[in-house]
Amino acid sequence: MESRQAFREIREGKVRPFYVIYGTETYMMNDFAERLTERVAEPEHRDMAIVRFDTAETPLDDILDEAETLPFLVPRKLVLVRDSVLFASGKESSKIEHRPERLAAYLQQPMDTTVLVFSVPHEKLDERKKLVKAAKSQDAAVSFAPLSAEELLQWVVRRGEKQGRRWAPDAAEELLRRAGTDMSVLAAETDKLCLHAGEGGTITAASVSELVPAAAEQNVFKLTEELASLRTEKVLALYYDLLKQREEPIKLVSLLVRQFRNMLYVKELGGQGYSPQQMAGQLGLHPYAVKITSEQARKFSVDRLAKLLSDLADLDYAMKTGQVDKTLGLELFLLRTASAGAS
Repeated sequence: MESRQAFREIREGKVRPFYVIYGTETYMMNDFAERLTERVAEPEHRDMAIVRFDTAETPLDDILDEAETLPFLVPRKLVLVRDSVLFASGKESSKIEHRPERLAAYLQQPMDTTVLVFSVPHEKLDERKKLVKAAKSQDAAVSFAPLSAEELLQWVVRRGEKQGRRWAPDAAEELLRRAGTDMSVLAAETDKLCLHAGEGGTITAASVSELVPAAAEQNVFKLTEELASLRTEKVLALYYDLLKQREEPIKLVSLLVRQFRNMLYVKELGGQGYSPQQMAGQLGLHPYAVKITSEQARKFSVDRLAKLLSDLADLDYAMKTGQVDKTLGLELFLLRTASAGAS
């Protein structure tokens, strides 16, 4: 089941007795658990209605004993279980004994008064396991994959609109460029921008630039963009800002290497017909990061990217062996690169 369908069912009042939620989008998984909590128990009853376990610490028998026990003073209870053993390919602790056959039997006749949720922080479930097959056969496995670039942008816009704010052109895009793709960070920064804009106000790109600090990784995105555009003055301004933020030049070299290498990979995968979503899976990047990287890669030739990676490797060695001052060495590299361009 896709996450959108699972959220829609909860909004419509349909809560299943059993879920396996999995994926790498932790914010959405936590949000789903919170929505379930709101449906299952009133705020004043949640101490009695919510029980939490971890299969790394608690035997499955104890968890199912709780699931099969009638709730006390509430109509239903929610049993939340963090798991990397039963449904994923994690190593089972030698200190904890689990009997998965008992859970398989429970799934045939789950308690009406219990909502049992296994939360698996892995990209995929272990398809070889009978429990995974049982969960999927009941349409109880819910995938929380990263949103596409467009979906993430829409999600940010909707969060602001729900608070009665409008977005000026390019403002939401600027937020993603500065804050990155972590949905927890984006949620916090959107709420801050909404507070600044005021009831019925407009969030502008200027207010985003003023209020949202750019992480080092995001500044490196911007740095490579300015390098490709030969804007030497802006390149140096960004670099000096990073130094003021006490960013270590060796760390910045590492981030530049990663970004140029990703550009090279994107160019190669794009030539093989990969879609942005497929590239994201291959490279372990968020789809939005693939979008930005693809846009930047178009401005560099393959030979130029290879040369930049070679130069950065030489610079990294020189910095770590004391042959060059770290701050000055990276500054000179940026000057030479901005002067030479992307071709």
